[in-house]
Amino acid sequence: MDSRKTPAIGIDLGTTYSVVARLDETGRPVSLVNAEGDLLTPSVVLVEGEGAIVGKEAVKALGSEPEHVAQCAKREVGNDLFHQPLAGRNYPPEVLEAWILKKLHDDAALQVGPFRQVVITVPAYFDEVRRKATQDAGYMAGLELLDIINEPTAAAVAFGYQQGFFRPNASSREKQNILVYDLGGGTFDVTVMQLAGGTFTALATDGDVQLGGRDWDQRLVNFAAAEFQQRHGTDPRHDSVAAARLWRECEDLKRTLSARPRGLLTYEFQGLPLQLEITREQFADLTHDLLERTRFTTVQALAAAKLTWSDIQRVLLVGGSTRMPMVVDLLRQLSGREPDRSVSADEAVAHGAALHAGILLAKSAGKRPKFTVRNVNSHSLGVVANDPATQRERNAIVIPRNSPLPIAARRRFKTSKTGQNSILVRIVEGESASPDACTPIGRCVVRELPADLAAGTPIEVAFRYEANGRLTITVKVSGTDRKLTHELTRASGLGDAERNAWRRRIAGDDIAADEL
Repeated sequence: MDSRKTPAIGIDLGTTYSVVARLDETGRPVSLVNAEGDLLTPSVVLVEGEGAIVGKEAVKALGSEPEHVAQCAKREVGNDLFHQPLAGRNYPPEVLEAWILKKLHDDAALQVGPFRQVVITVPAYFDEVRRKATQDAGYMAGLELLDIINEPTAAAVAFGYQQGFFRPNASSREKQNILVYDLGGGTFDVTVMQLAGGTFTALATDGDVQLGGRDWDQRLVNFAAAEFQQRHGTDPRHDSVAAARLWRECEDLKRTLSARPRGLLTYEFQGLPLQLEITREQFADLTHDLLERTRFTTVQALAAAKLTWSDIQRVLLVGGSTRMPMVVDLLRQLSGREPDRSVSADEAVAHGAALHAGILLAKSAGKRPKFTVRNVNSHSLGVVANDPATQRERNAIVIPRNSPLPIAARRRFKTSKTGQNSILVRIVEGESASPDACTPIGRCVVRELPADLAAGTPIEVAFRYEANGRLTITVKVSGTDRKLTHELTRASGLGDAERNAWRRRIAGDDIAADEL
């Protein structure tokens, strides 16, 4: 493969907006505009007939046909179906994500020529199920994923490039610990990273996949709707078209309050007017608990990295929602330093993804990479086992969260009864001691055990977890020749036939009605 002919493309597949970047001829990351001439593409899907329209036109349709429009599908990735039917039909969230990716690809191809290979970013706190669903979305969009990279890591890579960590003399640069605070439209991540030479090492990560700028919008919507109801006795949120219009007004008001100390909301429903002045301080009061959630997560991530604020040289702000003054004030108060806004809040993640794509393409062409990324796992991996004391199932963690990748670890268990002829190993992801509160990600079975196998026979379960997310499980039964090695493939909500059918439909091919 000639990396000069294959463009290095990175895609920040965002909850509210998405961005595509490429490396230019000098290896510098640059954002690509969409067909409408904008750098940001709204991650909004309008289902129309057998196809879909993505972006600005879909946003416009919220005001007239909201029952055809999907917003924030990324928040529901990993669920079987999007929370509402679209045009009378239910869709898996990853299918909606695939339509967004198809739009991003088609618009970018107009500028860089045909391509299929990309790096797509995901929140650092995405679990295996969500990562697999994102991988499936790329496949259904007709893309080939070079890799999935965590959004804060991608932002740190973009920052490192800007700071000269890719230059030949990078090894002489002083080591830096940076904290990446990434508050986007729908998700929140914190990652503590160390930059040394051309090596980017994640020390700890934490996050909340159900927290983002949309939640700040929602508080304004609820406040305005309550005020409207108090004045006029009716709630505009009960009308889907009126609710969509109110949301847009509140989103604009949020942006105004980032630029000015006060803003005016002007709204009308059923001929009834509402004018509402809100100050920045009122907005901060309405959303205080949301900001506190980011404070708690940030402090937790720093503690997990075994660092204090005095060990952090930079606090890097990423994500459009970090433009809110309350965020800057919080981090200034926490860290005792001015947060770094030197990278583009909207573009840094896509730029880092493009840089990562360039490295992967160069490596495949036999070239030495300019930088390496060392990551940690964002969730613990464990085995479901019976607790001898309570006889209840529990999550026996094998690889704790924030372990450096790649990693190998093992734990010993025991058979529960005499003459047990098989062993089921169930692998889960999560921090809870209860398996029911964790995410099941796979299973394997050791069969044909000796008929006289004694109760309490030791079983060794070993995990090998690679940086690319591949997990290999080895199970050995003591005193027997039974050994099983199993490479776990990420579980998926869609089967091969469904993915292939959606791939053809998203590409615009005719398919039989019973295929989906």
